[in-house]
Amino acid sequence: MGLMSYQFNDLKDLFICELKDLYDAEQQLTEALPLMAQAATDPQLRQAFEDHFRQTQTHIARLEQVFRGINCEPEREACPAMKGIVKEGNDMISAKGDCSVRDAGLIAAAQRAEHYEIAGYGTVRTFARQLGRGDLASVLQMTLDEEGDTDKKLTAIAESSINQMAQA
Repeated sequence: MGLMSYQFNDLKDLFICELKDLYDAEQQLTEALPLMAQAATDPQLRQAFEDHFRQTQTHIARLEQVFRGINCEPEREACPAMKGIVKEGNDMISAKGDCSVRDAGLIAAAQRAEHYEIAGYGTVRTFARQLGRGDLASVLQMTLDEEGDTDKKLTAIAESSINQMAQA
């Protein structure tokens, strides 16, 4: 549908639109993360992708909880930003060359996704608060915290070994 066809009459309309975008983004990641895990040659990175895949399934369930909390059916609105980020990740998966360099590239692609999600969850959390839905804001904050933790974990993996091996 795209934003041009939306009519925003109040903050709740925008809140719902943003939730639909995140719902689609998370669904796209459930398809991409297993491929990234399979492509990763570093065992710690592979495990991080596998762990985040399971966590992403929880994020989807939380979004469904938020939708129900505002009496809406969970619905996806195509997220072109995540589509582009996933495409970059897929390009990295199929890239040729040194495995350590590709692993560093996989981390970069994954962190782009994490940063997009962090921005999105921070926004919808704030909207939920503004709409007087502290209960939903708390649910969204849990996911926001986990996305931040995943980003930090990926940075630690990159800095502790993968970037040094890629440089060598």
